[in-house]
Amino acid sequence: MPERILAKSFEDLEQPELVRWVMEGFRRTLIHYGCWFREVEYQFGIERASDVEFEAGDAALSIVMKRLASVLGFEVDGGIPKALKVMERDALLRLLDSICLNWLANDGVWFQSVEKRFGMDGAKRCNDTCWSRFSPYEALRIKQLLGLSATPGLEGLKTALGFRMYARINKQSIEDVDERSFIFRMEECRVQVARKRRGLADYACKSAGTVEYPFFASAVDSRIVTECVGCPPDEHPEEWYCAWKFTLPERAFE
Repeated sequence: MPERILAKSFEDLEQPELVRWVMEGFRRTLIHYGCWFREVEYQFGIERASDVEFEAGDAALSIVMKRLASVLGFEVDGGIPKALKVMERDALLRLLDSICLNWLANDGVWFQSVEKRFGMDGAKRCNDTCWSRFSPYEALRIKQLLGLSATPGLEGLKTALGFRMYARINKQSIEDVDERSFIFRMEECRVQVARKRRGLADYACKSAGTVEYPFFASAVDSRIVTECVGCPPDEHPEEWYCAWKFTLPERAFE
């Protein structure tokens, strides 16, 4: 079989191949963005990295939207596609749900691809470490967007939990225990519900949860203590899949 002759420049590509390279450009941009965040987090810590990302992300999105608008012919207002600003509320909520579902799908395909090559233990190690970075970032970003104080207490944490990506795609609830603590329950988890429909056992997510929830809570308010009430592979009632108790210790009120 003769050797395939590769194109020597973008000008040599046919239209279908150019489309593929356009998509490749988006993909590499996402990877490079993530590499920057990871390295700044490694060099300076998650809080400083998040501060940098808040600034760099706003600037990057504005540049990207303006440049794409000039090529694709859509209007931009204040760095945001004008079509979003005039979209009806219900449509925006459906779009937000789709974005959150895509986020979860992205998490799933990474897990499965790592598992296929390195086994379940390798996938779980990578997954847990990812949560040690994403969970505090998500909390810090929510605090910034909502204008929460540095130490917003349990009420601030309740609010922040309601603005996570998970909050749009899972069913969750909060029950006050007393003035110093509350229990958060994940009543319906899309991952676990999908496994149940397929006749599979719960995914043992406790190792990830014991990273995810404490890191999120402490990023909202460093005084908050997190305790696992139950999380697979733990036994749990039909009413919920995992539950977490958040407490503001007595010394925080002194």
